[in-house]
Amino acid sequence: MGGKFFLFQYENDDIVKMRKKHPCGSCEWKVLRVGSQIKLECTGCKRQMEMDRVTIEKATSQVKRGDQIFDRKPS
Repeated sequence: MGGKFFLFQYENDDIVKMRKKHPCGSCEWKVLRVGSQIKLECTGCKRQMEMDRVTIEKATSQVKRGDQIFDRKPS
């Protein structure tokens, strides 16, 4: 049916780069809380939102953790 799918291990304070920009112009979000839903804060306007994990997996293009960068390419 489909290809392999795995959940990325997000951590607090990760910077997540989304595929689409937020209306404020920023495409980077800071992870505030991790669980079945992930709470994010826009790095541009500080707006907070919660998204379910599967939606985040599809919308993420890159994750920055400290000095490491993880590219998230669709398979």
